Amino acid sequence: MVLSDEMVDFVSIHKDDDVNKLALQGSRYPDIDIQMAARQISARQIAAKKIPLWNENSKVVFPPHLSMEQCSSQQTALYKASIFSGESFVDLTSGLGVDLFFISRNFKFADYVERQELLCDIAANNMKILGADNVEIHNTDAIEFLKQMPHVDLIMIDPARRSRSGGKTVMISDCEPDIIGIEELLVDKGDKVMVKLSPMLDITIALKELKHITSIHVVSVNNECKELLLILERNSANKSVEINCVNISNKTDKFSFTMESESSATSIIAEKMGAYLYEPNASIMKGGGYKTLTKKFEVKKLSVNTHLYTSDELVDSFPGRKFKIEGISSFSGKEVKALLKGIDKANLTIRNFPSSVNDLRKKLKLKEGGDMYLFATTIWDNSKVLIKCSKT
Repeated sequence: MVLSDEMVDFVSIHKDDDVNKLALQGSRYPDIDIQMAARQISARQIAAKKIPLWNENSKVVFPPHLSMEQCSSQQTALYKASIFSGESFVDLTSGLGVDLFFISRNFKFADYVERQELLCDIAANNMKILGADNVEIHNTDAIEFLKQMPHVDLIMIDPARRSRSGGKTVMISDCEPDIIGIEELLVDKGDKVMVKLSPMLDITIALKELKHITSIHVVSVNNECKELLLILERNSANKSVEINCVNISNKTDKFSFTMESESSATSIIAEKMGAYLYEPNASIMKGGGYKTLTKKFEVKKLSVNTHLYTSDELVDSFPGRKFKIEGISSFSGKEVKALLKGIDKANLTIRNFPSSVNDLRKKLKLKEGGDMYLFATTIWDNSKVLIKCSKT
């Protein structure tokens, strides 16, 4: 699929327009397929933030909204590209091809595999426009291609996480294709296999259901979990599974540990509150490593089941949010009143605490926002406290 010069110019001129209004104005532009133009403009408004490199090229074609919603961001694709390099790479479920494009720059040969003909046509145009001359397009079924393909350095597969009724699925066995059923074939055909799954999936379940996992990457962007990547390799039975918890923002924080090291570690529990409070980033909260954090950083856990940490000196390298503690109180009326004197709004977080944020906010009569941060939590002696903080 190729956009005409007239369409490219029209989309460029109207790139900031309200597409809903524009779609109703077809009579004003008789020489333009206004519905196509509206789809391209809408997609580019998403791509401006999600895939800025592609958006900069006016001849790149974008697919319908669902494919834009499901595709990887440039940030997460670049992270995946940073993990791998080699001769040959196959993406069995390529979709729009964002992951394939960025990863393929580290490989001599790359195969784009996709059963939707429209997406294949779009990819054929885009890869040429973007200079990805090492990419070959295959409009075929992933499993059929996998069965007949030669051995490669890296296979990537992102199984569909929607049921036939359109609802989202989380379990590996509910995805299509079924990774459990083709795991042996995948590790036979690729030196390494990267499986992209829902960040909602329980990692312990994945480790039970798949035999060949060597490492896991939990990827967050701006502290929001986006992807769970399982790396599979043949002959992995004796390898310790490494969990890599990654948060991409202005810089990339990465905290890694093994399942064995976390299982054998003992948390260092605080006996008093220090001057600083720490909240691990979302990837760590998903991946675990709570005990290992106290081994790798000079921090202490507030309690065994409270995933907040404290220290007397600021640990600037801690992978998460860092706060200066301004005060602490129990939940007795007088103490809370004194702690919150002059405060009518705050950012409230609960950790290991028997209440919802909304219920506690109502009880404390606080609006949301401002520069003050409150943590309602349980500490080492099992007492419930409210911690007032400012961000460092």
